[in-house]
Amino acid sequence: MEKIAETDYPVMDVIQRRWSPRAISHRPVEPEKLRSIFEAARWAPSCYNNQSWRFLVATQEDPAEYERMLGCLVEQNIRWVRFAPVLTICVAPLNMEFDGKPNRHAFFDAGLASENMILQAVDLGLCIHPMAGFSPDRVREIYHVPEGFEPITAFAVGYPGDPESLPDNLKEAEYAPRTRRPIREFVFTGDWGQTAPVVQE
Repeated sequence: MEKIAETDYPVMDVIQRRWSPRAISHRPVEPEKLRSIFEAARWAPSCYNNQSWRFLVATQEDPAEYERMLGCLVEQNIRWVRFAPVLTICVAPLNMEFDGKPNRHAFFDAGLASENMILQAVDLGLCIHPMAGFSPDRVREIYHVPEGFEPITAFAVGYPGDPESLPDNLKEAEYAPRTRRPIREFVFTGDWGQTAPVVQE
């Protein structure tokens, strides 16, 4: 199932096709495609080239490891995500490696890497659903995440699946049209909240 974004202005095809489905197929993801996804993350820009991201990953091909990571998610997500063949969690180091000082850009950098990963997945015919619904404390405990690193986002990765496989209360969101606020509401000039002339028609 595709949900192509109806954009107001032209954007890349891969951006139009990117969305976050909950219906994900059991079909395994080929290792070479997973490597390409993480390679895309590798080449994201970052402050001082600090590369402020780490990824924990589990696949259904290793059931014990998969269940460990699945157990870090909230129950509402477990209900649909257990069909996804791959789970991953993004972790950000909060300090610069070269001087140990706090890196206030760490989450931004990890977000850039994650978006690279997501767009690469779309280009390969895959989908990725980011999730805030997980326990960072559980991740720290299970994976012995060292001090100074923060688990920030979980992801379900796989091929698009059949929305009819979802629980009834999730089907509605799956079929609902995609919406976004217009750019005039978030691009400002002169003062906060004052729409920039460049985005006015």
